[in-house]
Amino acid sequence: MSAQLSSEYGSGFSVSALQYMRGFYLAYPDLLANRHALRVDFDPQTIDALVIQHAARVESGAHTHTDADGAWRAGTLHPGLSWTHYRLLVKVARPEVRNFYEIEAIRNGWSARQLERQIASLLFERLLKSRDRQGVLTLANEGQLPAHPKDAIKDPYVLEFLDLPASHRLVESQVEEALLNQLQAFLLELGGGFAFVGRQRRLTLDGDHFYPDLVFYHVKLKCYVVIDLKVGKLTHGDLGQMLLYVNYYDREVASKDDNPTIGLILCSEKNDAVARYVLADKNEQVFASRYQFVLPSVDQLRAEMQRELEHLGQTVPDEELATKPTKRRKSTGKIKGRKQ
Repeated sequence: MSAQLSSEYGSGFSVSALQYMRGFYLAYPDLLANRHALRVDFDPQTIDALVIQHAARVESGAHTHTDADGAWRAGTLHPGLSWTHYRLLVKVARPEVRNFYEIEAIRNGWSARQLERQIASLLFERLLKSRDRQGVLTLANEGQLPAHPKDAIKDPYVLEFLDLPASHRLVESQVEEALLNQLQAFLLELGGGFAFVGRQRRLTLDGDHFYPDLVFYHVKLKCYVVIDLKVGKLTHGDLGQMLLYVNYYDREVASKDDNPTIGLILCSEKNDAVARYVLADKNEQVFASRYQFVLPSVDQLRAEMQRELEHLGQTVPDEELATKPTKRRKSTGKIKGRKQ
């Protein structure tokens, strides 16, 4: 078919192009409202007329399918997504997961490369770990709409864009410097709503000075987010220090209109038992998540989720991890040094 179409109509009908066209048709059946009226022949004038008509409707927004209230819905055409976006989306097997990435790509204005990175880093699956069944449905139908602090937290955080080795010789300042040099990529990994406030912002208590690594403000949750970076295993001292930061921001920095401060410790190794006992009544405000410098595989993530949910007597069906990652692109970004 590729040879025949290329011979008759020229370029644009390679085998891979036809495979993408077929995948697009199967993944988005609602795009063609009048499928029964389509002609099966390849008359050039008919094809040109359909292409011109389709292009005009996309330009005017008339071909964008909407709900009864006029709002766009996932699974239908959106002029904010390019053909490159759709080529990535059709590789996601489950419609619910594909809808999530579609909604998030439009809401956050992701480029095709950013969408590819989010699919490859299994964003949907990482967000599942902090949600119940109803939360999973909400994620698939509405995207990531944080209503509570835990909704904005992932585990693990994937920082492959830093090009840092997973080495015990690393120190926190190296990770912090690398994150600031790649702040745009880090904001993408944190998720929508995070605004950078500053680094190493000094807190003074009776002459003693403390320096949280990074401070953000979450514009959707309307609260400060204090992040501390730890190389190595999480300790009770790390959690106690974060509790100090959170309490200070709640009492001294946040305004009356702000919600309680979120504290997030990014560590290379977690200790869940220590976190549960130290945090106690603060476990809805202070969180500890692992970070890693390589993209996780589906099998690794499934095993990690199963271990955590076994504590709750739950299991994770394999079909919930049916995202088919795109081919992972090796990062080539370099870390540039910066003077302190």
